[in-house]
Amino acid sequence: MGDPLGSTVREKVCRIIEDRDQAMREDLARHIAIPTGYNNTPGLDEYRGLLSDRLAALGAKLTMIPGVARDNWLTPKGTVSADVPPMAVLRRETASGEAPKAMIAGHLDTVFDPAGAFREMVVSSDGKTANGPGVVDMKGGILIAVNALEAIAEAGADVPWTFTLNSDEETGSYFSHSALYDQATKHEIGIALEPALPGGELAVERRGSGQFMVEASGRSSHAGRAFFEGRSAVYALARALVEIEKLSDEDAGVSVNVGPLEGGIATNVVPDHAAAWGNVRYPSQGAADALGAKMDALQTDESAMPRVVIRRSFNRPAKPLIPETEALAQTARRVAESLGQSLPFASTGGVCDGNIMQDAGLPTIDTLGVRGGDLHRTTEWIELRSLVERSQLLATLMLELHGID
Repeated sequence: MGDPLGSTVREKVCRIIEDRDQAMREDLARHIAIPTGYNNTPGLDEYRGLLSDRLAALGAKLTMIPGVARDNWLTPKGTVSADVPPMAVLRRETASGEAPKAMIAGHLDTVFDPAGAFREMVVSSDGKTANGPGVVDMKGGILIAVNALEAIAEAGADVPWTFTLNSDEETGSYFSHSALYDQATKHEIGIALEPALPGGELAVERRGSGQFMVEASGRSSHAGRAFFEGRSAVYALARALVEIEKLSDEDAGVSVNVGPLEGGIATNVVPDHAAAWGNVRYPSQGAADALGAKMDALQTDESAMPRVVIRRSFNRPAKPLIPETEALAQTARRVAESLGQSLPFASTGGVCDGNIMQDAGLPTIDTLGVRGGDLHRTTEWIELRSLVERSQLLATLMLELHGID
């Protein structure tokens, strides 16, 4: 009598994952209900603990790496908790002591306010999609990876891996940057669990990203009695932002976005302080350097009144397509096709921890997560069938990378 799960490890793994379809949907709803946006420490701790327990049950050793505090200016006032969360590293060696060559990276945080109305997963009437905070970015992606590794173990395959879980990818991975970089240098293959691109594509090339703050200082005065004695920080900020808008260049792949802003305390007071925060994207280090120089040139002299100061941190380098990453992507495509799935390639302006991992010298593919859309919006949705399909893809890829049929 044949094995009901199939004749190969890969077939067994795929069948195990198929049988988990409903359980994954239920798990996803539970994970979505844990609020992990805005650096919400209780939610991050709960979610990290839940995932760490499941991965530890597979034989992984847990290490908590303390986070590194970021500069205060990077955080607009009142937007996130001031806590500095750790990064969890789950490392599983084989019974024979074989060390992991694959580093799987996931992030626990979302962009959504834990006190907001968008907090639950809602399944569509036809059961094909679901809407919820972080449902694709990236709680769905983390879930398919955990299930893939559990299925591999259940099928009897002894595969080594490292799974990292950081808490601040959506705000630049400042807390976890050094830990991610260090872990990347210890592995041969990088896999990040960002959601697939809109057409299901694998992102093989990404732009870089950075943060900046424009701060203006002026002189306060009464807007009626002494308006002309004042020096408006808001007007100074506005003039700087008009110039910053001009730095975006679609043809060159450079974009500069501004928001949020703050300034002034009342309409009848000339404001003495104003500030704006923003994000930049660039295709190469040369483009980043040129953009940074142009932004720096908008600062005023220390004696100016009002004065404009620009702080910036272009912390995520561009992720160009390199031969090693292309070879890894081609392997993933062959595995997808063996499962009856397609895996087209594309470039994107989005950034992720894969930028950091590849900058450390680790060839990384970073959109092996689930399919869906409307990331960072309250309409964020997932194609529920992709839970099974992308989990099967990741599990089979891990087996392929370790020569297991």
